[in-house]
Amino acid sequence: MRAINKILTSIIMTASIAAISTNAFAEPKGEAAVKEAIENTLSGITAAQAEIKAGDLTAASATILAASQASKEFRFEITERQRQKATDVLKAARKSVEAGDAVAADAGLAGALKSFSEMKAKYDLTH
Repeated sequence: MRAINKILTSIIMTASIAAISTNAFAEPKGEAAVKEAIENTLSGITAAQAEIKAGDLTAASATILAASQASKEFRFEITERQRQKATDVLKAARKSVEAGDAVAADAGLAGALKSFSEMKAKYDLTH
């Protein structure tokens, strides 16, 4: 009976240590969401640039809107003001697309892409 108690206690201790270890070393869920948001924003901007070059302004407008929405999920205190300004640039680019001004929209998207790329670099340095 003592042997069974010792074995059972050992198994329970091992299982609890394993459970604690996996939780302690797991990547926080919030970081994954932030990384996904910035990646979606960057890919949306590049897709919108390609759509503008192809002449599909309707699709570019929808893609810019999706990128703008994704940028709202990118929350990183150090770059928050820069994110707000870059999102405003995305909105202005979308208005340019809807007005039919592809040149201004492409210039705005290039500026937003540069700004979001800088923010991603800052985030990657700290995480």
